[in-house]
Amino acid sequence: MKIVVLDGYTLFPGDLDRGTLDLLGEVTVYDRTPPELVTARIGDAPVVLTNKTKITREVMQACPQMRYIGVLATGYNVVDIEAASACGVTVTNVPAYSTQAVAQHTMALLLASASRVHEYDAAVKRGAWSASPDFCFYVGSSEELAGKTMGIVGFGSIGRAVARAAAGFGMHVIAYTRTPRPDAEGVEFVPLQALLERSDVISLHCPLTEKTQGIIGCDAIAAMKDGVRVINTARGPLVDEAAMARALESGKAACYMADVLGVEPPAADNPLLRAPRTIITPHVAWAPRQTRERLRDIAAKNVQAFLSGCPQNVING
Repeated sequence: MKIVVLDGYTLFPGDLDRGTLDLLGEVTVYDRTPPELVTARIGDAPVVLTNKTKITREVMQACPQMRYIGVLATGYNVVDIEAASACGVTVTNVPAYSTQAVAQHTMALLLASASRVHEYDAAVKRGAWSASPDFCFYVGSSEELAGKTMGIVGFGSIGRAVARAAAGFGMHVIAYTRTPRPDAEGVEFVPLQALLERSDVISLHCPLTEKTQGIIGCDAIAAMKDGVRVINTARGPLVDEAAMARALESGKAACYMADVLGVEPPAADNPLLRAPRTIITPHVAWAPRQTRERLRDIAAKNVQAFLSGCPQNVING
């Protein structure tokens, strides 16, 4: 059985073996695949794995032997699902593998902003503490999180994990979601407008859809508190980046913390790369070694289940 991985580098950057995936067939792993080589590299392989490499209707029609596409992520917008169904191709994903890692990264960004850890570290290493006449010095005011309001947009597994973490720091948690959960103890569910108006910190954990694209734009930012902190570890296009950059420059927003941007890798002229008071990481919230091991193992089990005739985590079934 031929198995082709179109873009394996982000999962296998050198610190992780391929585990049970190698036991499932003749596995070929490409670090990256440009669009013009997708069809040739798939060839007659019936099983294809992809993370960010797009598999379009045209690719499926050019590769009639392909029967299975395994997305190495939770989001599956890189695959034309309608075309896959029409072509009889089973598509699976890996749900909820990164919940704890993304929640951890979300809080790491918030703590870095509130406690200014990175600024103090840099200042100490520049010699500021050695030159200080006192036992401590300040790079600016830090903030306690206790007593502040955390507004969570989207309340899936990651949003719920962030809610628990925020509550652990003494924050009051409010959330906006299409499906409020009565079992979410201590969480107040509110309309989006109320969340924007009341939150000291807003953290995005909703999927990217036509309705949520640009959900944090000019009007939403105008409705927020002055000095709001905004965190995006979900999808870059949820935020109007130019509008957010203006909010940072004007002081409306105290900090924008993101692990995702609208275009990745970002263009050199992305306004958030020049804006003040940003903390930006390169889409690595999902990527602790343990998390990638979990992703690898679930992806392999997805393939094994398909080959045994009992597919799991099917998107178009």
